[in-house]
Amino acid sequence: MSTDENKALVRRYYAEIDRGDIDALDELVAEDYLDHSPPPFPGFAPGREGLKEIFRLFWEATPGTHDIEDQIAEDDKVVTRLTAHGVHKGDLPGIPATGRRLTVTATVVHRVENGRLAEKWSDKDVLGFLQQLGVLPDLGGPLE
Repeated sequence: MSTDENKALVRRYYAEIDRGDIDALDELVAEDYLDHSPPPFPGFAPGREGLKEIFRLFWEATPGTHDIEDQIAEDDKVVTRLTAHGVHKGDLPGIPATGRRLTVTATVVHRVENGRLAEKWSDKDVLGFLQQLGVLPDLGGPLE
């Protein structure tokens, strides 16, 4: 696949997530998918099945959308800078629903193999996410 096709695959992946279409993951994600940066909740199966479990958890607990801010691709890798928006409507493991609006930024690297997402690395604002949920205190504004 070309780098443009790889970028389109990643954009479609986020569009399907935003629609709540879990069945699309069978087409878009390799069965042995490897997430090098999983969510901070243990107990998910490996591979595509684990990704589906994570998808279900977040779709039910924090439905929302992803805004792709930037994308860069080279060879089999696609880097996406994004902002996720949602509402904490359902329970997450150890975190009861708060009804709070959430905004989380992330930079995600996907590796594409045979037209499917095969691996993922991400750097997401987990601290900000946990602060918005009220799990950790807000530490205030920037230091001056």
